[in-house]
This record gives sequence, structure tokens and C-alpha cells, in this order.
Amino acid sequence: MRRDEEGSAVVEMTWLGLLLLIPLAYVMLSVFEVQRAAYGASAAGRAAGRAYVQSPDVVSAQERGRTAAALVLEDHGIAPGDHTVRVSCAEGPCLSPGSTVTVVVEVTAALPFVPDFLGGARPAVRVSSTHTEPYGRFREDRS
Repeated sequence: MRRDEEGSAVVEMTWLGLLLLIPLAYVMLSVFEVQRAAYGASAAGRAAGRAYVQSPDVVSAQERGRTAAALVLEDHGIAPGDHTVRVSCAEGPCLSPGSTVTVVVEVTAALPFVPDFLGGARPAVRVSSTHTEPYGRFREDRS
């Protein structure tokens, strides 16, 4: 006896499409989330470095640098608890002629659609960015 298989291709294509498209969509959303965090970390490091070297003194430079980084990360949709900002100075004291300011921004990008009831920490990807901003050799010493 011969079985009639008319119409089964539509069912098979529907199931195969769902089984292949759902994981592909999840991977794409995860990649977009990590890319957003990478762009945010890069822009925050650059903004913090520029704000730091344009400050009148070292005390206000720390505050301005962290505020600039926080504003940029907020614009990229990154929560305040999901990032760290570290500022260090090389070649002498900060804001002295010829010195450089290095800003390291680390962002944790949580993967989407992972419920909290599964226990443990949500899976995440850590992204970091390092930006070095020169103070300038021929500028007035502010320290």
C-alpha cells in the first residue's frame, strides 16, 4: 500500500523553521546585547578621559570622569550596577604636563530571556575598554 503524503511538506517546513529560527533569533539578540555593552564601554572610557583632563584639579577630575562615564553608559541602556570605572595616571602626578590618564571601563552584559528562578547568577559576558588620554606636554601644570 502506498501512503498519501500530500501536505506534509508544509508541516515539516513549519517545524524546521521554528526549530532553526528561534535559536538563531536568540543568538542574534545576545550578540546585539554584547555589542551594545562594547560600544557603551568604549564611549564611556573616551568621555571619562576627556572630562578628566579638562578638569581644573585632580579632586574634581575624579568626579567629572565618573559622571561622564555614568551618563554615557546610561545613554547606552547600561544599569549603574553593571559597570566599573577605574582611572589611573602615568608619568608623574595626574594633570601634570606630559602625563597620561588611562580609563578602564568594564561592563557586564546579561544575556536576554534567562529567568531568575533557574537559580544562580544570570549568564553574562564581561566587556572591557581601555582609553588613554594625554594631558599635553605644553599645558599649564594644575596639580
